[in-house]
Amino acid sequence: MSMDEAPEPGGGGAPRGGRTSAAGSVLEKSLRILEAVAAPGGPHRLAEVTAAAAVPKSSTFRILASLAEQGFVRQEADGRYGVGPRLRGLSALVSGGEPASIGRILDELRQAAGGQTVHLALHSGETITYIRKLESEQPFRTASRVGMRMPLHTTAIGKSILAHLPGTEVRELIAATGLAPRTPRTLTRAEELYAQLAEVRARGFALDDEENEPTIRCIGAAVLGPGGRPIGGVSVTTVTFLVSREEIESYAPALRAATAALAPLL
Repeated sequence: MSMDEAPEPGGGGAPRGGRTSAAGSVLEKSLRILEAVAAPGGPHRLAEVTAAAAVPKSSTFRILASLAEQGFVRQEADGRYGVGPRLRGLSALVSGGEPASIGRILDELRQAAGGQTVHLALHSGETITYIRKLESEQPFRTASRVGMRMPLHTTAIGKSILAHLPGTEVRELIAATGLAPRTPRTLTRAEELYAQLAEVRARGFALDDEENEPTIRCIGAAVLGPGGRPIGGVSVTTVTFLVSREEIESYAPALRAATAALAPLL
């Protein structure tokens, strides 16, 4: 019996035409749960989402867990549920934008960085998800796109996020995901990564020097939320044959100013 056919626990009766109960199919329930999570006043507690979506609590919990695993929902430290980065990325694709002030901040950073590509990403579990990309004014394009999920240890944004997470959480993430290489320059030994994260904390930015994609060099910094916990990050992306490491590091002050300005907006 598939998930769409299974009756609700204690619901009584056989499944009807692929529907789990009078509350609707799993797809219908999931959409109502997403609407409840995205409702104003969030993040919301499980009981609030259950009531707003009109879905049994056991099903709500199970669907939320699946949505959180996929990055559409984010579970906060206190157990409440908020909008996840993949849902924000989808919203940006549909609407074609975000609050004007966010776009202005990112464009100002692009101009300060000589017209290079700028990314904004949000953190969710073991990955980051790009929710905004301003293309370079230079005659080259990168493979990244809005909605793309990337590992933490290979990207400048990801490493800047790791640098601001508790050490125990970083170790748990590495144990769970490993440090798979994406290029020959990817850091695949935990000791090397820990040493680089200490440098990131000291200087306020991270560098991806062809660790995620050949010929691509990025500088990134975290956007910090309440209590100093990272919620995402911003990066400036260049190509190695046009921009030296020294030049890209010179963008650090503008990058840090952008992340500080974005923090209250995100």
